[in-house]
Amino acid sequence: MFKINEYFEGKVKSLAFEDQKGSATIGVMAPGKYEFNTSQREYMTVISGKLTVKLPNSAEWKEFDTHQTFIVEPKQKFQLRIDNISTYICRYEDIKEDCNCPDCNCR
Repeated sequence: MFKINEYFEGKVKSLAFEDQKGSATIGVMAPGKYEFNTSQREYMTVISGKLTVKLPNSAEWKEFDTHQTFIVEPKQKFQLRIDNISTYICRYEDIKEDCNCPDCNCR
């Protein structure tokens, strides 16, 4: 039903769940610097606070405020800088390697 995740000595915590839109986590981050790996496409939306993000293949840090979303593709690393406690929701999307359909978002 729900799964509690804890990272970086408890400074990042999330609650995993599934709903009609698929798999997701809702979480909170304490101030700090973090690096995450992805296994699926991730859509991260800021709920409160601000996430400063260095996306894969980017030399620049970009700020994401409340209600803003960024996307990270599978098998990538991205970095986060958090100045104040911030919350987020992350939705996960599986990528179908063998998909040939022209109209879907699976690639």
